[in-house]
Amino acid sequence: MSGGRALVAGAVAAAAAGVGGRLLVRTVRSDRWRRTNHAGDPVTLLEGPALVAGAVLGSVVAGPAGVVAAAGAGALGALDDLAGDGSSKGLRGHLGALARGEVTTGAVKVLGIGVTGLLAAAVADRRRADRTTADLLAAAGVVAGSANLANLLDLRPGRALKVTVAAALPLALTGPGPGRAPAAAAVGASLGVLPDDLAGRSMLGDTGANAAGALVGLALVERTGRSGRLAALAVLVALTLASERVSFTAVIESTPGLREVDAWGRSAR
Repeated sequence: MSGGRALVAGAVAAAAAGVGGRLLVRTVRSDRWRRTNHAGDPVTLLEGPALVAGAVLGSVVAGPAGVVAAAGAGALGALDDLAGDGSSKGLRGHLGALARGEVTTGAVKVLGIGVTGLLAAAVADRRRADRTTADLLAAAGVVAGSANLANLLDLRPGRALKVTVAAALPLALTGPGPGRAPAAAAVGASLGVLPDDLAGRSMLGDTGANAAGALVGLALVERTGRSGRLAALAVLVALTLASERVSFTAVIESTPGLREVDAWGRSAR
C-alpha cells in the first residue's frame, strides 16, 4: 500500500467524519442518541455514526476489508447503543447472561464482532497463499479484541480516540506494505471527531469505539504474520481480562505521564 493512498484514506476519513459529525448533530434531534457523560452533562452519541461514515469512506481507498471491519463493528455497536438496556456489563456479564439463556444486545454484539473480525480477516488474507485456519482465527481475534478494547477505553473524553491515533499512526506511517490505509483511515476519522469529543459535546459510544478499534486491529493483521498476530491477541486477551478486575481509569489517573496525556486537550468540565 503506497504512502499516497494511505494519505488519501486518512484525509478522506478526517474530512468525512468531521463534516458528518456536524451535520448529524445539527439535523438529528432524537433522545435515543442522547446520554449523560461521566461529569453529568448531556452529550450526543452521533459522533459514533460520524466516525463510522468517515472510516468507511476512508477505507474504500484500501479495499473491502476495511469497509467490512468499520461498517460491521459500527453497526453492531449501534445495536448496543440504541437497544441495550445496560443490565449486563462487561464481557463476563454478557456471556454470563447468555449462559443463563438471556440473549442481551451486548452478547449479540460480542458474537457479531467476532464474525465481523473473521470476515474482515478472510478478505484481508485472501491473497496469502500460506494462510492457515489458525492464522485466520488469530486475525479475527485481533480485529474483534481491538474493537472491544477501544470500547473499554471510551470512559473519558478523548481517551479512546487518543489511543486509536497512538496505535494506528505508526502503522500508517511506516512501510511499505499492507495495512497502511486502514490505519490511516482510523487516524483520520478519529482526528475528525476529536475536537467535539474533547470538548465534552459528544462521545463515541459503542458505535464509534468499536469501528475505530476494529480498523486498528485490521491494520495490525495486515502488517503481521502468525507470530505477530498471536502476540497481539495475547495482549488483547490479557487487557480484556484485566478490565474485569481493574479500573483502567484508576490506573491512568494514578500514573504520572499517562494522567497528563489522558487529560490533554480535555475540557475542564
